[in-house]
Amino acid sequence: CELNKRRYELLMQALGSQGLGWEGDGFNSDELQVTREWLRSKANSIEGGTSEIQLNVIAKRVLGLPDIMSMSKQQGSK
Repeated sequence: CELNKRRYELLMQALGSQGLGWEGDGFNSDELQVTREWLRSKANSIEGGTSEIQLNVIAKRVLGLPDIMSMSKQQGSK
């Protein structure tokens, strides 16, 4: 998700003002597709949760590490 988001950020920078199109004359189909995919990449990161939360889930479930969020809350309350 994060890599996809970075990819489309780079493509949008490369397109410049041509990356601002949604429809109409003056934009080719590739430019319009990049714009839509860029917006989709933003939504995907929101839908999937933040990268930190995803990494925490991987750490707990796959690696068997302690919950990072719980640890930081405990340290803050001391």
